[in-house]
Amino acid sequence: MHIVTGGAGFIGSNLARDLIKRGHDDVVIVDDLTDGHKFGNIAALEIADYLDKDEFLRRMGDKKFRSAITAILHQGACSETTEWNGRYMMQNNYDYSKALLHHCLDAGIPYIYASSAAVYGASASFTEKPANERPLNVYGYSKLQFDRYVRRVAARPDSQVVGLRYFNVYGPNEQHKGAMASVAWHFNKQVEDDGEVRLFEGTDGYADGEQLRDFVYVDDIAALNIWFLTHSHLSGIFNAGTGKAQSFNDVANAVLGWHGRGKIRYIPFPEHLAGAYQSYTEADLGALRALGCKHRFRTVEEGVKAYLDEIAGA
Repeated sequence: MHIVTGGAGFIGSNLARDLIKRGHDDVVIVDDLTDGHKFGNIAALEIADYLDKDEFLRRMGDKKFRSAITAILHQGACSETTEWNGRYMMQNNYDYSKALLHHCLDAGIPYIYASSAAVYGASASFTEKPANERPLNVYGYSKLQFDRYVRRVAARPDSQVVGLRYFNVYGPNEQHKGAMASVAWHFNKQVEDDGEVRLFEGTDGYADGEQLRDFVYVDDIAALNIWFLTHSHLSGIFNAGTGKAQSFNDVANAVLGWHGRGKIRYIPFPEHLAGAYQSYTEADLGALRALGCKHRFRTVEEGVKAYLDEIAGA
């Protein structure tokens, strides 16, 4: 079995789809479908089985069940950067991930998990070093604390343990995320509804809409997970982005260009985000490239076109 936790979510469903496309007929999705709207992300997938996340964790205590697992690709988490219930966040993101880690180490199961660029927070440097890790919210802290735990208990694991620090991911199957969906999704909806896209005015020394992020297309994230799956001798914590920051204006112009209409309007920067906003992120891919990973990541212009083409064809 190839287990994809969070498999009904945004990244997880795309990863499950790609595994199935590559011929894996043993994909098992683990998730929490309390929000039943997410079923649409997996309705078309020919998966081997579905398990609730709590039931799955209970069954991981069964050695016979674990022996049938080829790998666990752990994408499940609360990814809301505005969630400030730290107790919930740590239980959901940290404790659950720890429990899975120990099951995998005990059974020798490859474990590839989603970390986040939110661990860098206020930092202006994005290499995978503790000195650069300065989260701005409890979500980022929950991801960082698990990375720290992995470094402590699985620095030299007998079986694969890989953490991938996702930067700003966008693409199909994110509609259920609401406010936490990517700017590409929001910009597309704004053009459809109002004929304009709304960007923040300048902040932190950046001009209007010129704040920079490493925007990475979800298909590239899925491909990176699968690359590690096929290189099971490799372990560690690595950045997962394009390595090239682009502006919010770039995303807006890519969306407007696809539609062939609309305009940009700049709005005041929200007061509640002051001091808790990353105006610049750019993945340093040095460690990833040193492993021999040569995957070419899409630019914003390429990724947005692929995204909107898929939405239009749905």
